Amino acid sequence: MSGGRLMLPVVLSATFVQLLNVTVAQVAVPTIQTSMDASSGAVQLVLAGYTLTYACLLIPAARLGDRYGYRRLFVTGTVVFIAGSVAGTCAPDVASLITARLVQGAGSGLVAPQVLSIIQVAVPATRRARALGLYGATMAVASLAGPLIGGLVLSADLFGLGWRLLMLLTVPVALASLAAATALPRTRKAAELRVDKLGALLVTVGAGTLVLPLALGREAGWPWWTWAAFAVSAVALGHFVHSLPHRPDPLIHPAVLHDRPARRGTLLVFVFNTGVPSFTYLLFLHLQSAVGYSALTAALTSAPFAATAVIGSRAAPALTRRHGPAVLTVASLVLAGMCLALAPLIGSAAGRQTALPVLAVGGAAFGAFTASVFTLVLAQVHGPAAGSISGLLPTAQQLGGSIGVTAAGLAYHAPAADADTAFRHAMLYQAAAFTITALISLRLRDRPGTEPTAPVTTDAGGLSSCNLR
Repeated sequence: MSGGRLMLPVVLSATFVQLLNVTVAQVAVPTIQTSMDASSGAVQLVLAGYTLTYACLLIPAARLGDRYGYRRLFVTGTVVFIAGSVAGTCAPDVASLITARLVQGAGSGLVAPQVLSIIQVAVPATRRARALGLYGATMAVASLAGPLIGGLVLSADLFGLGWRLLMLLTVPVALASLAAATALPRTRKAAELRVDKLGALLVTVGAGTLVLPLALGREAGWPWWTWAAFAVSAVALGHFVHSLPHRPDPLIHPAVLHDRPARRGTLLVFVFNTGVPSFTYLLFLHLQSAVGYSALTAALTSAPFAATAVIGSRAAPALTRRHGPAVLTVASLVLAGMCLALAPLIGSAAGRQTALPVLAVGGAAFGAFTASVFTLVLAQVHGPAAGSISGLLPTAQQLGGSIGVTAAGLAYHAPAADADTAFRHAMLYQAAAFTITALISLRLRDRPGTEPTAPVTTDAGGLSSCNLR
């Protein structure tokens, strides 16, 4: 393995930090709002600011990694992330905290695409499926650990820092990744590869004007500017897609538009993530606002889901080798069943005890899906389209999560007789998202003679754009 034994731990620890920061602040919303005397819209921006810059930079950052080297972009993004984390810890007011979260997200957006690219160039083909399985497992654990860790930290209130410690929590891990970055493969600059500035602008504007109204629209009552933003997003992204074949160095290869496995795989990741992290968001919201649990008690209630996700992710490589894409179908249906089963249970104390094993089964399915999906999708995509996947899949993941949280929130806050009915509405949405995921996964089929592997990062002409020294 190029880069030595430290290479994989370095990139996986960075992945853990990125995704942990998506969910870790959710449990601190009431505390932040009270301590900073912030409006609900401002607190929503604290949550959304991170996702906003994270999602906007993923596709441009993938091309910047091709152009300037994956390790250089990894280091740059990690430094930006650490700066945003420290600034968030010291933020004197909510405006400063929002700015810090935007900086944090920008750092994560720069790093995320480099992880898949580094795995491609540094891990031998025979070990790539295992590396991708660990990558997926890391994403699963990080997404679920955020609320649990957040609840524990808030309850402990170490040094009287309260929610501020959540901003500082990931800095030691990020510093360790930065210190060990020399273990990452050094790649030559692709001096002949130009960065598509117009494409980068269109993607950034399109993603930003999609994520921002999704995050703030419901709280604001969907004013005119949210619909104007959606219109701008549609125009920007539509022009980006339409003009792909006509630009000399497009951010993503035009072959993606015609490659069925690439399209289906991206859609699969997108739809699955409309159900995650909205599920954990809704569960915590209901347990804290309707049931009256503290952040710690809510976190402990969800602990079986997080714990068995680790077990599911460990079992995923063997399940994938034996059953292929059927793992994704079964896991999605189990998650849909979990949501339907939880709906009537959460309303009573006895039901919440019964819900614990239901959450455990769902967590195992979540871990198996997340640890398998990237391996199975990447095994399908070959040729020029493969080089665009390192930016497309994380983008689909983040945009799906943003849309899902908004849609699930709309379902939960729709007119209902009581809080338990509202939770049932939300769980019906979740079950629908996972059922659609299962239907899409049925269309995923292994090509004869292929092994699960990572994509070959290519430039617009389909040639490898970065080479190991």
